[in-house]
Amino acid sequence: MCRSKAEEFRLLGYEYVTGKDIWDCVSRNYDKEGRPALHKLVNDIYSLKANSYMNYLTIAAYRGLNV
Repeated sequence: MCRSKAEEFRLLGYEYVTGKDIWDCVSRNYDKEGRPALHKLVNDIYSLKANSYMNYLTIAAYRGLNV
C-alpha cells in the first residue's frame, strides 16, 4: 500500500518518495496510541495527501530529524 501511494506521489511530481517515507509519515501518530486496526491503517495510507506529506517533511527538517 505504501509503495502504491509513493507511486501516486511520483506521478504528481514528487520523484524521490518511497514506500518507507510514506510509512514513516503515516506511522508517526501510532507511537502514542499504538498500532490501529487494519481498516484505519489502510485508510490513513490511502487518504494521505501530498500537502500533509510535505508538512511532515518540513516539520521533520525543522526538528533536525533525518527523514
